[in-house]
Amino acid sequence: MLGLITLPASAASSVKLLRLQHLEEMSTLKCFPHGLAVPAQPHPSWYGGRVARRGGRWASKATVATSFEGTVAGMAPAPEQVEAMRCLGLGGWVEEQLLPLLTPVEDAWQPSDLLPCFSRSAAAAASAEQHQAMAMTTEELQARASDVPDDVLVCLVGNMVTEEALPTYMCMGNRVAGFCDETGCSDLPWARWLRGWTAEENRHGDLLNRYLYLSGRVDMRQVERTVHHLLRNGMHMLRPSSPYHNAVYGAFQERATFISHSRTARHAARHGDRCLARICGVVAADEKRHETAYAKVSARLFETDPDGMVRALAAVLRDKITMPGQLMTDGRDADIFAHFSAVAQRAGVYTARDYGDMVDHFVRRWKVADLAGGQLSGEGRRAQDYVCGMPRKIRRMEELAHDRAIKAAKQPEFARFSWLFDRSVCIRA
Repeated sequence: MLGLITLPASAASSVKLLRLQHLEEMSTLKCFPHGLAVPAQPHPSWYGGRVARRGGRWASKATVATSFEGTVAGMAPAPEQVEAMRCLGLGGWVEEQLLPLLTPVEDAWQPSDLLPCFSRSAAAAASAEQHQAMAMTTEELQARASDVPDDVLVCLVGNMVTEEALPTYMCMGNRVAGFCDETGCSDLPWARWLRGWTAEENRHGDLLNRYLYLSGRVDMRQVERTVHHLLRNGMHMLRPSSPYHNAVYGAFQERATFISHSRTARHAARHGDRCLARICGVVAADEKRHETAYAKVSARLFETDPDGMVRALAAVLRDKITMPGQLMTDGRDADIFAHFSAVAQRAGVYTARDYGDMVDHFVRRWKVADLAGGQLSGEGRRAQDYVCGMPRKIRRMEELAHDRAIKAAKQPEFARFSWLFDRSVCIRA
């Protein structure tokens, strides 16, 4: 679980070979919402069996057995990583720098503030700002939602399903050494942060779920089944107990969800649904605060252990990060996550270019290029070179992929989404 780029001692030729291998990996990039451009990963072997047994068009899709447990077995985080996180917690840094980023419960928005209210007493007691949304009728909400196009709805449902898998993410957070809540109600700063973050995130799925239910635009049973499947399937993470990797991963994930929700808000506003625009806007604002938190944690760790963090960042970028919703399925479409991702790319909700911009943003935010040679080991310097070259490589690969797509352009490609009562949505034009 050290999260290092391990290179042979014979320097130059090995480094060159490693970079060539990475360029080959990058040629298979796919863009995923909520995060990062990563290569497609096979579903677990048990999932392939279920799909095959159903027959139909998916029966011929063989899946590769994946021994995920073998990947992480015996990979305990380095003791210095655990100690660094404990020092941040016990030394007062988390109390002073992170916990203030959580909104007090009394001041936080709640889903009922942004949706029609069916209680006259509650509506009468609402503030003027809350009253505007709560006084709206279901018919008014549905009238506004009627003009939201199907591709935006697909992005909205995919975002909501990912948000609803929050129990999995809290479980993953509790696997991080030096960060977890060991008792379930610990008063230690890191435990309070984890529970507070979870409480704020919990409102996102609730709010988006209720909006979709009231809108009447989607098949809620199929949406709910997708959530059910995703919670049962869980998520993959190659270094689940490493504090450094989780800090970096959290910063990337929160920024990606901020981008995705804010873009969805703009689409909703453009199509006249001010209610949905406001809903996605408040969720995006939360994600931005959470990005700030994890970016600050990573920045602080770069100050205390630059060599360990630059190697962790390089490992995160090399590990072909598995996205939180990647094991998503509706029970019918084995590739629904890939189709959802393609729609997000085409709609501009989250694109491959956003991934390159995000890597560039954090490389600059954490001043990776400015790390002095005396702060880094030989492995750390190689990791620094690799990380600083990534934005250029990603953009170049995105340009090549775009050129290939133009040359290979055929008829538009569509996918049916059970979420939308099996309507077809264009995934590639």
